[in-house]
Amino acid sequence: MENLLSMAFDNLSSYDGPKIRKGLRQVEGLLANICLSRSQSRDRRASTMVKDPGLSPEEESPPPQMIPEITDDPAFYEFFKLQEGFEWNVAMRLVSTLDRLVARGADGSNDLLILSALDLLQGLMLLHPPSKALFSREMYMNLLLDLLEPDFCPAIQSTTIVTLVTALIDTPRNTRAFENLDGLLTVTSLFRSRGTSRDVKLKLVEFLYFYLMPEVPSIPSAQARADVPGLLQRSPSKLAKAFAFGASKGGEGGGTPRPRSAGEGQTRTQEDKQALLGRHLNSVQELVEDLRQNTPFGGAVG
Repeated sequence: MENLLSMAFDNLSSYDGPKIRKGLRQVEGLLANICLSRSQSRDRRASTMVKDPGLSPEEESPPPQMIPEITDDPAFYEFFKLQEGFEWNVAMRLVSTLDRLVARGADGSNDLLILSALDLLQGLMLLHPPSKALFSREMYMNLLLDLLEPDFCPAIQSTTIVTLVTALIDTPRNTRAFENLDGLLTVTSLFRSRGTSRDVKLKLVEFLYFYLMPEVPSIPSAQARADVPGLLQRSPSKLAKAFAFGASKGGEGGGTPRPRSAGEGQTRTQEDKQALLGRHLNSVQELVEDLRQNTPFGGAVG
């Protein structure tokens, strides 16, 4: 797996568009293999997803699995452990690539690369939640906010909003970084702008609903907590094993413990966030009432 990541990183560090595209596809292929059924052979899993023209779509794409189903997979364990270190962390490489792409400005081919990098970032943060800690740093959070500027096309703006939600889920520290950088002003200004497309405005409304939800710190273990609503607690599952890699090393061997979870930041109440958002938007109370009455997101709001 290190060899595959090394080849992908070499391409992602390039300033040449086709090489960057190749690096993004290599990362996508690796993630796809990890998420696909374990019925694949090890040789095929280790390949770089070169498609065989003779295979039907059904033969090419085994059924995907849910996260709890892949945590027993050796490939997932190996990938997760590699992501705990600086050298092989894919999210950090993607953010650096995204930074260079944004600096190049908006054009057709560049936009496609930005969209691909954002999609991969979403997947990586879901597969390896500790990577979300990157966005507690101002420079990386600013990068996402830059992509919400009117210079970028609606597709990039919409995908950035989804990426932002992924980075903020269960990570109050990232939410505080977003607030400190006037993220609410950026989002509400885009929402009020006449030039913003309808699809982007719908995504922004969804983001505001999400932002106003009660905050829950990340829960790296499967242990129940009395201060967290039952609906929002992760049920005891095999996923807890994945988060135990660094802890077991640091606790038993005396080595460096795994960094604290990105979600261990200070939380705000729904009322606090309502007041913050109210500085930029007049209809916040209506959003809160709608949130409570219609219980979106699976009824996670009390």
